[in-house]
Order: sequence, then C-alpha cells, then structure tokens
Amino acid sequence: MTADSALRPIRVGSRNATFQHWETLLRNRTKRHRAGEFVVQGVRPITLAVQHGWQLTAVLRPVRVSPSSWARETWSLPGARRYELEPELFAELSGKDEGQAELLAVVAMPANDLTRADPAAYAPAVVFDRPSTPGNVGTLLRSIDAFGGSGLVVTGHAADPYDPKSVRASTGSLFAVPTVRADGPQPVIDRIRALRAAGSSMRLLGTDEGGDLGVRDVDFGVPTVLVVGNETRGLARIWREACDAVVSIPMIGAASSLNAATAGSILLHESLQQRLAAHA
Repeated sequence: MTADSALRPIRVGSRNATFQHWETLLRNRTKRHRAGEFVVQGVRPITLAVQHGWQLTAVLRPVRVSPSSWARETWSLPGARRYELEPELFAELSGKDEGQAELLAVVAMPANDLTRADPAAYAPAVVFDRPSTPGNVGTLLRSIDAFGGSGLVVTGHAADPYDPKSVRASTGSLFAVPTVRADGPQPVIDRIRALRAAGSSMRLLGTDEGGDLGVRDVDFGVPTVLVVGNETRGLARIWREACDAVVSIPMIGAASSLNAATAGSILLHESLQQRLAAHA
C-alpha cells in the first residue's frame, strides 16, 4: 500500500449509518459512552487532544475545501480513519459556533479510573457532584487546568464531561485534566479512605456559603479533595458528613452565593497562590 492510498478518505455523501453514528455521539450520552468515543469540534480542542496523546479514531473534513497547514498535518496523523463529507453534512456536525471548521475529530475515551485524579500537594482534585450544566463542567475543567489542579471527578446523575458543550466550554482543557466519572459519592469516599490507610494526610473539603473554614485558612500544601455541590441544591448530605470541613468564600453585596464553577475556581486559584508562595 502506498502512502497516498493509506491517506485516501472514505466519502460520505448521504445521511448513512456512519453519519448517523456521529450524530448519535453528539446528542446521546448513553450511546456515546457505550461506543467509548465522542466528537470534538474546534481547532484548539483537537490540537490539545493530539498534544496530550488522546487517540483519534477518525478525522472528518468537508470536500472541496483548501485545508490549512494545521488541517493537513492533523489529517495526516497515523491511526485515524479519514472521511470526506459533503459540506452540508459536515456543517450539521460542526455545531452552530463552528460553521467554518476545517476538521472534526472522533476521539476515544480514556479509562474511567479514579486513581487518575488523585490529588497532590498544591494540586487539589475537584469533585463536582451532580452538575446539571455541561458548560459549568467545562468551565471548571478550564480552571483546574489553569490553576494546576490534579483532576476532576464528576459524580452522580450529572452532565457529561464529554458532551460537546462541555468540551467547548473547557476550550480543550478536558484533554489536559484527568477526568473521571463515578456513580455517586461512595466510590470517591472509599478511594480517599484507601489513600489515608496507605499513609496519606489527604483532606476532604466541601464548599458552601455557610462553611466553617475561610478560603485563606485552607492549607493546600496537604493533598486536598474539594467537593463542589450541585448548582441548585448544593452539597448532598453524604458529602457534608464525609467532609473534614466546609469552606466558604467571603462575599459582599446582594449575591448570596456564587456559580458552582466560579466557587471552585476561586479555591483553585488560592491553591496556586500558595504553591507560588511556597516556591518563591
């Protein structure tokens, strides 16, 4: 087989079974996780997926479009199946904010292993319990990446980190931050207990407006797991009972609480500030 034939794409000119599979990956979380792959839209997310070693199972592009150097390079990566779509079909998959996209990628999901998100000193892990909005998951992922957190665990019946809205909101940070899912709090609590039994001094801290510990009172030099509750209902009782303390963020003004992802971001920034001070 020549190099040219290895790169020869499969043409998709109708809403056939292959196209319908991609549509399903975008819209149906159950089938997305059953397939173990998801569609990625946008230059930066695709670039970060490649940089961080995620497996691209397929790359898609519209026919009759002159590609940029980035698109040509990504298209030529080994290991991915290549497809050319009629422009109207490609636009359907691109999303309304990505109408001029050059490429889409289908990316394999990594193992759903809690150990991937274990915290370290000044690198807290974040648990987002039952988030209802994919955009908030993506925003929190972006902050974990920016401020040096160790990973994200999404628990309970929750928005999907692999939802295209979450991936877009993360601006690709999903691919830089170990992200795992758990059916509920208990697997996370069990993991923390196991690490403590092995000698870790790890702490479990909740976040709530009525907390008993201020942001500046948290020592992030100790491995820490931060729990951010649901956007509307806050921390579940099981988390409150499991936490060593609950942290509150001082506020003035009429607002009684912060957006869940914003609250988590403030605590993550404090952990970065302490890290920088410790290494100054």
